[in-house]
Amino acid sequence: MRPPRSSRPPRRRGQRPGWVGRGDLRQQDLVSRSRRAVRWLQPGLVVKRWMLTSGLGLLVAVLGAAIWADLQPIYWTLESITWLLRHITTVLPRAYTGPLVLLGGGAMIWLGQSRSFGSIQQALAPEKGTVLVDALVAQRRLNRGPAIVAIGGGTGLSTLLSGLKRYSSNLTAIVTVADDGGSSGVLRRELGVQPPGDVRNCLAALATEEPLLTRLFQYRFQAGTGLEGHSFGNLFLSALTAITGSLESAITASSRVLAVQGQVVPATNADVRLWAELEDGTRIEGESTIGHAPSPIVRLGCTPERPPALPRALEAIAHADLIVLGPGSLYTSLLPNLLVPELVEAIGRSKAPRLYICNLMTQPGETDGLDVTGHLRALEAQLASLGVEERLFTAVLAQEDLGSGPLVEHYRQRGAEPVACDSRQLRSQGYEVMLAPLQGTRPSATLRHDPKSVALAVMRFYKRHRKAQ
Repeated sequence: MRPPRSSRPPRRRGQRPGWVGRGDLRQQDLVSRSRRAVRWLQPGLVVKRWMLTSGLGLLVAVLGAAIWADLQPIYWTLESITWLLRHITTVLPRAYTGPLVLLGGGAMIWLGQSRSFGSIQQALAPEKGTVLVDALVAQRRLNRGPAIVAIGGGTGLSTLLSGLKRYSSNLTAIVTVADDGGSSGVLRRELGVQPPGDVRNCLAALATEEPLLTRLFQYRFQAGTGLEGHSFGNLFLSALTAITGSLESAITASSRVLAVQGQVVPATNADVRLWAELEDGTRIEGESTIGHAPSPIVRLGCTPERPPALPRALEAIAHADLIVLGPGSLYTSLLPNLLVPELVEAIGRSKAPRLYICNLMTQPGETDGLDVTGHLRALEAQLASLGVEERLFTAVLAQEDLGSGPLVEHYRQRGAEPVACDSRQLRSQGYEVMLAPLQGTRPSATLRHDPKSVALAVMRFYKRHRKAQ
């Protein structure tokens, strides 16, 4: 509906509808610059204090030079200022001269600082549209974010990280290194390196460098003898591992290349091989085999039996404000991390709140028929087999009821069911239960965790616990 004629601004002759004049653009640009200039006055940018320090330093340097010259420059300067003020006030009265000179000096300061920071922005990131002050404000907010340790593997952990990096830069991803399938498995067998696939996904999720570089890291070759099926990032990490001598050093080097926000740490530096005991008494070996177990899994183990943890992982857990396990495949992405005794002990000692994020759907051959309670029982049974009797994770984040629909039916035909959550039963058992729409509000072709939705739910959990302290 068009607004009344009286409410619309008059249009000049020959002016097209929606046309903005050059003067209007200049006025908008001036207003925008003024608002950005005011934003520099916000506390915590760590800019004003150093500008003030520089100004005081210049004043002290000039004073030192004047003392060295027997104070003659100071006398000359005072006499020049007195002469200039005497002649200026003879042209205009003091009531007008003072404000005009003050405004002129302020305008010069504003223009100089605006141009200086604009030049810095152009030099640092000429192709990025982010204004320097906005980038500093955002970085300050991220630096003040909570120290979060996320434990897991697979696509679930990388999904969580890509959402959490909007809230904090103090992130640590502790990643399983038990994968033996696909490109990672081939590189592990042929080169003798630790599987890089899950590490690669986490690095890409936390990268803040150009998107093209991240896409290159995730690129998977579709053809070529010996290259087909491999991702560039896996080859890159494997080569760096051979050069630096360890996957941990390769991750550190890759983190600098991708400008990773946070850190990615392998759960262990040992060559871990998974095995599982099934309900029918058989024992199967290999992560890729366990993911398609013909019978329910009773117990999970690994060779070597007690792999060591990396010091960086233990340090991150000790200083964590929040520890998160999941989402991800229960027996092949989450529980392998808890086969490292030192990690389990560090989590048990931590005073930070601990949250388990459950999957949206069951996984055929791995978690058939398990609801949220079943996932938690499997977690507790695995810890009990290691001699840990206390609950490591007393809070759980689960998906709200998905209901029914074509997408859910499509998953059911493939053998997957929504992971049901009996919140009343879990609360009666002493668990803290939080339900949220983790799959997001937008319709999609898959039922997976949405990075923004799951990160928002995690941060709400953290803020609620912080207020309770």
